[in-house]
Amino acid sequence: MLDLARYDGRNRIRGSIYLSVAMAVLAGFMVWIFPSYSEAFGEDEEILEALPEAMIRVFDVQTMASLEGFLAFELYVFGWIILLGLYVAYLGAGTIADDVERGRMDIVLAMPISRAQVALERFAGLAVPIVAVNVLTPIVVYVGGHLIDEPIAAVDLLAVHLLSIPYLFACGAIGLLASVIVDRTGIAQRAAIGVTFGLFLIESLLIDTDYEAFGAISPARYYDPNEILLESTYDLVNVAVLVAMIVVLLAASAIWFRRRDV
Repeated sequence: MLDLARYDGRNRIRGSIYLSVAMAVLAGFMVWIFPSYSEAFGEDEEILEALPEAMIRVFDVQTMASLEGFLAFELYVFGWIILLGLYVAYLGAGTIADDVERGRMDIVLAMPISRAQVALERFAGLAVPIVAVNVLTPIVVYVGGHLIDEPIAAVDLLAVHLLSIPYLFACGAIGLLASVIVDRTGIAQRAAIGVTFGLFLIESLLIDTDYEAFGAISPARYYDPNEILLESTYDLVNVAVLVAMIVVLLAASAIWFRRRDV
């Protein structure tokens, strides 16, 4: 059992370590430059006035006067919601389509394993990069915050990383669905990236408009770093919604994969 998940997980360890280190270095750099950034721009109003209104709206910039607000925008909205979300969707899109395109799927299905189990185990292999990227960065941010005399509450920092995990899995599930629908890996990956980013834009641009309800289909609506870091609010209902999204996407992927020709 879970042989495919373990195999994929082992193959992703090295890349996950590189990813984890890269994001930790980025986080350390953000913490390091914050004092200089804050001094250069002065009060929060001046900082926000220097940013384009479209950027404030899309990235949901609340404040830049505190380290928490600065990181919520520069690191977690841009780095976690966008970059990592797209990256995990990209990985998910290669799970099934790559084997189909390279002619390896016949060998996989020759084993005593159902198609649904193949899809679910390949999805489970995404846990390695998702978990790994959330291990080192919070340590760097916590220590860095103390070094510049801008400490961040450990509980809030832990929460912003733990609650990102279901969001990233939801992005991976979008990629998996693209992977079972499209035979060509490149097309599946581009489709997954496009859909994931498109859903982020829908949520960002339609908020506070008459069409805000359409943003409910976006995973980004249910992970809010600003809310966590600035208000110490942890909405477990949002976590439940993300889990429900993941279940629906996995079920759709399993059903589609079971019915399609390989």
